Amino acid sequence: MRLFSLLLCLSLSVFAQDEAPAIAGGGRGGRGGPGSNEPINENTFTALRARQIGPAFISGRVSQIAVFPDDSNHYLVAEASGGIWATTNNGTTWTPVFDNYSSYSIGWITIDPKNPSIVWVGTGENNNQRSVSYGDGVYKSEDGGRTFRNVGLKLTEHIARIVVDPRDSNVAYVAAPGPLWKGGGERGLYKTTDGGKTWSASLIKVGDYTGCSDVIMDPRNPDILLAATHQRQRRYFGMIHGGPESALYRSIDAGKTWSTVRGGFPAGELGRIGINSAPGNPSIIYAQVEGPEGRGGTYRSNDNGVTWEKRGGYDQQGQYYSKIQIDPANSDRVYIMNMNIMVSDDGGRTVTALGTRNKHVDNHDIWVDPKNNNHYMVGCDGGLYESFDRAATWNFKANLPTAQMYDVAVSEDAPFYNVYGGTQDNNSFGCPAKNKWTNLTNADCFVTMGGDGFYSRVDPKDPNTIYANMQNGGMVRFDKRTGERVSIQPQPKRGDPAMRWNWDAPLIISPHANTRLYFGAQKLYRSDDRGDSWKEVSGDLTRALDRNKLPLMGKIWPIDAIQKNVSTALYDNISAIAESPKVEGLIYVGTDDGLVQVTEDGGKNWRKIEKPAGVPEDAYVQRILASQHDAGTVYVAYENHQNGDFKPYIIKSSDRGKSWTSIAGNLPERGGVYALAEDHINSKLLFAGTEFGLYWTNIGGEKWMKLNVGLPTIMVRDLAIQKQMDDLVIGTFGRSIYVLDDYGPLRQATPELMQKDSFLFATKPALSFIPQSRGGDLGTSHFTAQNPPVGAQITFNLKEAITTKRAERQRRDRAAFARGETPPYPTPEQLRAEAEEEAPAILVSIADANNKVIRRIEAPATRGIHRITWDLRAQSSNLAPAGFGGGAGGGGGRGGAGGGAGAGGGRGGAGGGAGGGGGEEGGDEEMMAMMARFNSGPLVVPGKYTVSLAKRVEGVVTPLSGTQTVEVVAEGPATKEDRVSMAEFQDKLSKLQKAMTATTQTATEAGARLTAIRRAIDATPSLSPKLREEAIKLERQLNEINMALNGDRVWRATNEGTPAGISEHAQAAASPARGTTGRPTKTAMEQYQIASDELAAEIPKLRKLYETDIKALEKQLDAAGAPPTPGRLPEWKAGK
Repeated sequence: MRLFSLLLCLSLSVFAQDEAPAIAGGGRGGRGGPGSNEPINENTFTALRARQIGPAFISGRVSQIAVFPDDSNHYLVAEASGGIWATTNNGTTWTPVFDNYSSYSIGWITIDPKNPSIVWVGTGENNNQRSVSYGDGVYKSEDGGRTFRNVGLKLTEHIARIVVDPRDSNVAYVAAPGPLWKGGGERGLYKTTDGGKTWSASLIKVGDYTGCSDVIMDPRNPDILLAATHQRQRRYFGMIHGGPESALYRSIDAGKTWSTVRGGFPAGELGRIGINSAPGNPSIIYAQVEGPEGRGGTYRSNDNGVTWEKRGGYDQQGQYYSKIQIDPANSDRVYIMNMNIMVSDDGGRTVTALGTRNKHVDNHDIWVDPKNNNHYMVGCDGGLYESFDRAATWNFKANLPTAQMYDVAVSEDAPFYNVYGGTQDNNSFGCPAKNKWTNLTNADCFVTMGGDGFYSRVDPKDPNTIYANMQNGGMVRFDKRTGERVSIQPQPKRGDPAMRWNWDAPLIISPHANTRLYFGAQKLYRSDDRGDSWKEVSGDLTRALDRNKLPLMGKIWPIDAIQKNVSTALYDNISAIAESPKVEGLIYVGTDDGLVQVTEDGGKNWRKIEKPAGVPEDAYVQRILASQHDAGTVYVAYENHQNGDFKPYIIKSSDRGKSWTSIAGNLPERGGVYALAEDHINSKLLFAGTEFGLYWTNIGGEKWMKLNVGLPTIMVRDLAIQKQMDDLVIGTFGRSIYVLDDYGPLRQATPELMQKDSFLFATKPALSFIPQSRGGDLGTSHFTAQNPPVGAQITFNLKEAITTKRAERQRRDRAAFARGETPPYPTPEQLRAEAEEEAPAILVSIADANNKVIRRIEAPATRGIHRITWDLRAQSSNLAPAGFGGGAGGGGGRGGAGGGAGAGGGRGGAGGGAGGGGGEEGGDEEMMAMMARFNSGPLVVPGKYTVSLAKRVEGVVTPLSGTQTVEVVAEGPATKEDRVSMAEFQDKLSKLQKAMTATTQTATEAGARLTAIRRAIDATPSLSPKLREEAIKLERQLNEINMALNGDRVWRATNEGTPAGISEHAQAAASPARGTTGRPTKTAMEQYQIASDELAAEIPKLRKLYETDIKALEKQLDAAGAPPTPGRLPEWKAGK
């Protein structure tokens, strides 16, 4: 039978030197990569990997679905802010394919109709909503969407559509609305005739604020094009979503000349225009027009866009929706994207809402199956949905972890703490950062408040009390125990002016009183009773400007301008709040119009900060961070992208805001700062979440490094630190939540330390428990997220790799060859020494309080930082047999919990034992299963253990840097005495296993020798037949021994019950011991005793048979000159 490997408990993450596409914020230079010789750089801590914890019960905004024409199970999903996800099995599994490029916001995907291996991607979401993200042009794939390269138009920022000539894959048109927040940039309709190598200037002349919002092509005659232009601008304070430059154009000569469409199409000031042709008859074209005074609605042309008829007055909200799709089988059936999908069966004259039961609203794309028009896929704010019955029922793809997080917070109930946060249009919720199960699932999460979710805050003394808010200041107090929630939003008093709430209104719990809250509108509100009542502690802290007097597109617009100020919060509101943890009543407030206000007396007096040096006057105050180390220190992050400025702004004051200095330093010029966090131990260790990733500094700012810990290119919108665990929680806008477990090594790392030959970082206390499986087979599509590996995370650094003789020779040879020299040819002795050399390794040793080494783990000797996990088990007393190591790469050894080296290779992890070649035949199935059950050593008892490092080079072990202490902490009801009793029992089981393994291996070898002896006797006529009878007699004795070990397999094959063998008694003893840290059961101990006693009786029988009886037969074979058999070494003298 084939032997399968054990799931090993060792998790190992190694420093890698992978090549990858350049990512925003700089290249991959540094330790382990080209470009930097700094001892600490952006790649120093790549061994520390952030875990995505989901959730996926909500997803983020889907902007488009691109289905491959020859296989509807194979498609690409464009996330408004989450990259591109590919599936080849209709969403059963997903692969993110755009993680390492310099944009994460996707506006459009086009699959080449002539060659589906070519995929075009337009970056930058094609909507104009407040949370829209920007891109850097057009990307192209020539391998079906597996890899991409940027092919230009980098200043477009937003791309609405790409169409490709079906006659010529090199010809493509790009509709670019252009920058949303400012004028200029690249905007209009662009064309390439060489596959993206070069691009024309805009084919349609547009103004500074006008771009191309859509383009379609007649597939029968691709020289006929229709393109829509759109004039718009959005700012923090307002928006205008149309103007006189919005229009529809037509070309019949592949874009050389254009005419403005008239013939019944509306003229004058218009908003966004969405266009599409009917797949069944491309001469039928629909346009969904946003316009005032009855000009908006659904228009239809029956002559390829020459003349038009208004069919209906349904006017979608163009700043967030524009697409109109036509059924492939019925040109009169039209789908209009909006909050609900509106469907018409009479060519747009009347519309009704498509079924939305059990489906999220806010729809952005629909795909109608051309082979079955009852089959839909819809991308909306909630993610991806599929229907097979024309929207009567929906299936949600609950395995896309693309939630757009605004804010995150953590509870203080470590180690199994919860993460809370709010999402774009998908509620506020909580979910565990880790749990006692083998994984995290969507079912672990719970909603705390509906709507668009924003700030969540957790009572630091009562983790069951959570405050959650939604858009425009809505807020509840949520009781985790009962699920009850009570609205606690401050309300105006009689005669008060309207309260001006930010879309993401800031909320804090005072660090000085857990029942005290601060919440901001244009005034600051304080509650001392958990939100039951509020009082004002300030007047209006904003500039109190009249936004209707502020310019958009360079002028002041009248009240009836198209979609004026739609989907914008009331301007001039509080956007950030912080109170000094060191000084009660020292409060900082930031506003959306660029002010910072400071009070040192709880709100009685305020000091205004209007123009800190180097910061634009009206930049949005995104975050304020009052230092927990120094009363005078405060940090402010400004975010100015809605003024068309993508630069990062972080300023610091050391005197309570009286003076300021910039610490933005070398942060990339492209990408604002959204989040700040300060380490609770080292005041100079800061984190910054930016538009395109996570950065850190260990010198208090000015010099920042990207923290490459496995995040994709994504906006890091918020950060939270769980202080007891040293965990960094990362809220992303489009890839849900990540947790960087135990970032403590970042705190300890210094340039001097990293220059040491080796260094062992301090280790956090490790929780000892047995993770439990949830059971049930829920299918491959069932979403699960990774828990951290159970055990102690041990982190160490090697300044240089420990190399082999062969690697060193090859390095010298390459250097000589590069100098133009001929490298010396190795001698046979040198090559033999290389072949015989054992690979160098790092040995991580764990010693108990008596300085006895109880576990030794082998780790790679490559350069850089490594992190391994000791599973809190002592060394097994048994080596995994050949076959048990094979295949172990997926569970342990190199690669950690999720994967490892090769198909069946890998180190033997928890039980020791080198990886085999995937297992081998031989042995007894029951015995092998039993050995697999308790191959690893017993859990150690709680207490303190010492970790040390050594290197093994050419078989010589040399100690390395100093030691660290790890404390093993018990989790669960078992007492220390219980755990000691179980550890002693497991030690006895482990020794029993060792004895049984040796017995089984010996019996197997004895059987093979007896079989060979019988064959040799049959091949030697001179031997007496009685000798064969003796061999058969010994085989029968061996069968009796094997029956005692494993039961009667012959009778068992008849499906009848048989008495238990020793292996079954041992298995019965081991089984209950593997799932608990408590005392062993009496039954388990009884079964152990039976197995132990019976094994003691069988070993002498086997020893006599193996060491005496078989050897006696073999001597007679030697005397008769019989053919060789295993175990018989011949006598031989020189010269014979």
